[in-house]
Amino acid sequence: MPGTLRLVLRRTAAGVFVLWGAATLAFAALHLVPGDVVDTLLGPGTAATPELRERIRQDHGLDDPLIVQYLRQMGQLATGDLGHSYQLGLPVTRVLDGQLAPTAELALTATAFALLVAFAAAVLSAGRGRFVRSLVSGIELLAVSVPSYWLGILGLTFLSYRFGLLPAAGDDGALALLLPALTLALPIGGVLARVVRQELDEASGRPFALTVRARGAGERRLLLRHTLRHAALPVATLSGWIVGSLLGGAVLTETVFARPGLGRVLVTAVTSKDVPVVTALVLLSAAAFVVVNLLVDLAYLVIDPRLRVEGAAV
Repeated sequence: MPGTLRLVLRRTAAGVFVLWGAATLAFAALHLVPGDVVDTLLGPGTAATPELRERIRQDHGLDDPLIVQYLRQMGQLATGDLGHSYQLGLPVTRVLDGQLAPTAELALTATAFALLVAFAAAVLSAGRGRFVRSLVSGIELLAVSVPSYWLGILGLTFLSYRFGLLPAAGDDGALALLLPALTLALPIGGVLARVVRQELDEASGRPFALTVRARGAGERRLLLRHTLRHAALPVATLSGWIVGSLLGGAVLTETVFARPGLGRVLVTAVTSKDVPVVTALVLLSAAAFVVVNLLVDLAYLVIDPRLRVEGAAV
């Protein structure tokens, strides 16, 4: 338990550093993008005198040196103040209110589908003949190669418009969630399936597998009770990539399926240089990575008992 506590404390301290770095990079990137924040504050097509523009700069502190603006923003973030949206004039918390839940729902459902597809494909093809493995590998390669937005368009064309099996847009109910989640899940599941199958093949030839077979256990028992646990470790290691893929894919998926969520908010905020909203979304994504990586480190202790020895956790 003390070793686990130290692990949590180390990861928490590293997470604070990651959040600071993410906020810093977001601030720098947005100030390097061409365009004037004052235009966002005035609104599209609004004419303003130089005096009015200067007054707006003073009111929002935009005439201060960048280092002053940076330190002011970091101080606000340290106190939990996300600021106000330049574009909407509302607190950032209100802008994000109601947008986090649809994205989280989409991401969690897509993760569940991806894991289900990966382990099902790996288990069904493990130990099978060359034809079955080649067929499954080809399907996985196809799923990985096709962009998620193209999968979404194909799904809309056939499952929604032609056959009317699933809703084409919105977030009204579980059926409306099914197609977007599958669109996100299939490319990720294809990658994970290849990783899981490779790990299953390697684990089946390790000494512990030979010992299990010597005790009279069949291949199915070996698979379900032993080698699957080993295959779960690389999947957990790839969790950071999974989170990044889901967050990146959510932007396009929410657009294709006209779903509410953080992806569409991010696109709007970046194009309008809405610095507080973009910074908040970057921090939210960084926080998701930090939490997921901490959970993965703790999951290692459950999956592999050897890591529970004090000082073995990393």
